Amino acid sequence: MHPGCGVRAGVANESMPANSHAPKPGACRAPAGMYAAQAAREYLICIYSTAAQPETMNFLTACSNIFFQHGERPHVFVEHGRGPYANTRAALAHFNLATVRGKKVLLKPNAGRAAAPGEGITTDPGVVAAAIDAFQAAGATVAVGESPITGVKAYAALEETGIAAAARARGCALIDLDARPPVVRAIPGARALAAIKICAEVLEYDVVVSLPVMKMHMHTGVTLSVKNMKGCLWRRSKVDLHMLPAAAGSTEKPLNIAIADLSGVLRPHLAVIDGTVGMEGMGPSAGTPKALDVVVAGADPFAADAVACALMGVAADQVAHLSLGAERGYGVIDLDTIEVVPGNWRDRASAFEPAPANIDIEFPGIEILDRNSCSACQSTLLLFLKQYGSAILDYFPAGSTLSIAIGSGHVQLADGTICLGNCTAVHRGAHCFVAGCPPVGSEILKAITGRTSLDSSKVNTTVKE
Repeated sequence: MHPGCGVRAGVANESMPANSHAPKPGACRAPAGMYAAQAAREYLICIYSTAAQPETMNFLTACSNIFFQHGERPHVFVEHGRGPYANTRAALAHFNLATVRGKKVLLKPNAGRAAAPGEGITTDPGVVAAAIDAFQAAGATVAVGESPITGVKAYAALEETGIAAAARARGCALIDLDARPPVVRAIPGARALAAIKICAEVLEYDVVVSLPVMKMHMHTGVTLSVKNMKGCLWRRSKVDLHMLPAAAGSTEKPLNIAIADLSGVLRPHLAVIDGTVGMEGMGPSAGTPKALDVVVAGADPFAADAVACALMGVAADQVAHLSLGAERGYGVIDLDTIEVVPGNWRDRASAFEPAPANIDIEFPGIEILDRNSCSACQSTLLLFLKQYGSAILDYFPAGSTLSIAIGSGHVQLADGTICLGNCTAVHRGAHCFVAGCPPVGSEILKAITGRTSLDSSKVNTTVKE
């Protein structure tokens, strides 16, 4: 065990009496800039209830991270060259897992899509298997849970990814996080996302471990351990983060602000980032697999993400949801304040190709009206049309042309034009409008067909949203 990863005395999952007053919003939050100034002291994971009257809000959880040593700089560990299972066991060996004995540990991989191992879309089953073995050996009760994207069933995705087989072989429970009703929580001090619907099990487990894949992302720059927690939101409520209005006084995408808001109340206790085979280009699902054979682990998910970013050739302070969260004091992304082991970890870096800035979109029978759109809307529309382009034409008269507008530069649009994304909102009264920054494929499909999914025989199933 590394000295920076011991136990700090703390109280986990201890509830205050029902009539206790909650701390003021932000009371469990380090002030902005504290981490950079004080070399990353402890942080708290705070979950607030939404009682009918604010004065009776019950403060449910106030727990120090059991993997974080008070007063120490955050430590991040990079293991390389031995494959997904051995890399993960080596990374977890740096932590004092004895602290989880008798506790319930929830592993949250990236299994939100039905994809085969090795495609760089979902967490490698070897990484999940190693995590199960490590935490079970430490005396914890372990489960693997997922709430996938719209249209994907959790158990089907876990089977396709190989994670279900790895779990069953170890007697580890699999959980469809969407099966039970959600728990609604407010986010004190949020700038874009006032409340969230959390999958119930996430609040019932003592320790949550985020196991994402190292991927570029066409909407958020990268997707790593912080953003992976979006998969703890219940069912279609994840879509809400894509459909928020612009935040007052900010030009940043509301999606990025919302992820930062989310990370203020829902951070994992441990991040284990799978870089066995990541994805570059048009991630999270339409890019190119990129083999790196690394696993990155840390108790501060922001610090772990920052190191993973560096391995990918990305500056973490250029990833909006990470920089916004770090500014609020939720974690550390300044590499100068992070202790990374081994010292030559940068030798493992290999730059990932970013998502393209501009995309040409051409489909038979469909006219794309693009005026000043960004790559987020372009890539969303491209993937949507690749998947559903032929099928949606069945909903229009034969021989007609479907017009779709994206971007903010449209003055006038012909009758029947479908307007996608918040930049086209000025036309919402006169045209079919789908909100979002960027909009979500299932919402576009619903606006056109009245359905959120179509028969698989009419869909290009080789394309994953």
